[in-house]
Amino acid sequence: MKGIILAGGSNTKLYPMTLITCKQLLPVYDKPLIYYPMTTLMLAGIRDILIISTRDDVPKLKRLLGDGKQFGINLSYAVQEHPDGLAQAFIIGEEFIGNDCVAMILGDNIFYGNGLGYMLRQAGKVKDGATIFSIYVDKPQEYGVVELDENNNPVAIIEKPEHTVSSYAVTGIYFYDNRVVEYAKALKPSARGKLEITDINQRYLEDGKLNIKFMNRGFSWFEADDEINISRAAKYIQTIEKLQGIQVSVPEEIAYNNRWITHEELMQSAQRYGKSPYGQHLKNVADGRILYSSIKPGERPIWGTEDESLKQKD
Repeated sequence: MKGIILAGGSNTKLYPMTLITCKQLLPVYDKPLIYYPMTTLMLAGIRDILIISTRDDVPKLKRLLGDGKQFGINLSYAVQEHPDGLAQAFIIGEEFIGNDCVAMILGDNIFYGNGLGYMLRQAGKVKDGATIFSIYVDKPQEYGVVELDENNNPVAIIEKPEHTVSSYAVTGIYFYDNRVVEYAKALKPSARGKLEITDINQRYLEDGKLNIKFMNRGFSWFEADDEINISRAAKYIQTIEKLQGIQVSVPEEIAYNNRWITHEELMQSAQRYGKSPYGQHLKNVADGRILYSSIKPGERPIWGTEDESLKQKD
């Protein structure tokens, strides 16, 4: 399975900050925003990732992340000349996707919760159809929403409904089989001139091929799309890290526990970051002071596999 991070757009909500940099390079507490969607795809077991951004911002992201080798992944980049809708990502990424299935995550989405890796890997195993994730929100009119019947079965996906049809929003990560490319190419722009991801999801739903996973109260989801939401996400990450004493969304750690990089490569990364909390965390992982990392090499469980304690009920 391939992965796409859609990190384009004009980012005018964040002016003047995004006049000189892109949103995905802004800090969310102690890491650039781009680390969070990237590590979410890594938790899903995805190593081939395409980052789509603007012509100005692709070089900036490439300077930070390079080809992904230090994270045990393969990163490539593509330009979105105009922000013509989320579904445009599959047209831009057609050659990258090839004949594979694909997962797409929005570049400002942050997910956190026990068992997240397991849920994502299960979604990635589906080769026929699509899987999306939904979570309860307080203001459903601001999102694409899952409309449910009296038996709580999905009957429609509605983009920013004027009247509440349910309180379950569609989050910004999507898993599709290869048909998504042709579906995207067949789309017509919506009333707001965009190729809507909601229209693709609705197509899969009408075909009986849409699997909706509802995320329970143990999960958190942020759209870090403006200064208020970035601040909220940063405070949340800070609280988690300070309470637990460990870092969140560290790509080198996930790569190591997925056996994508060696112990030596992990130590090299730790040394690169020096005495910073990030560097110290990597050293703690390498020294086996954190869960999974204390197991001998070759015996490490891959994050998100059949660990019964991590499984979530549908």
